[in-house]
Amino acid sequence: MSRVTCAVSSRKRRKRVLERAKGFYGNSSKNIRTVYDAVNKAKSHAYEGRKQKKRQYRARWIGRINAACRALNVTYSRFMDGLKKADITLNRKVLADLAVTNPAEFKALVEKVIQA
Repeated sequence: MSRVTCAVSSRKRRKRVLERAKGFYGNSSKNIRTVYDAVNKAKSHAYEGRKQKKRQYRARWIGRINAACRALNVTYSRFMDGLKKADITLNRKVLADLAVTNPAEFKALVEKVIQA
């Protein structure tokens, strides 16, 4: 009976991991033991980065809405409170886009919110 080495599958696995480590510095792209560590670390950073991206976009939208509101002598919190009281359901992404691209419409929205 011949000896089974699983060479094909292990080589395929290593090759796949080495491909993911392309561009890494030094042994992190060549030595298979350090490559595994580097790729796992990169995966964890990528996972966390996807969460941070969402936070950063939301903060950017809030900043833009706040700046547009301040230009119209209204605070961000009063504006958002007025939106809820006026039963206007626009998310921050849409509001920020409206504030940047259509200031006249945003001003009309702010006036509507203040009256409510």
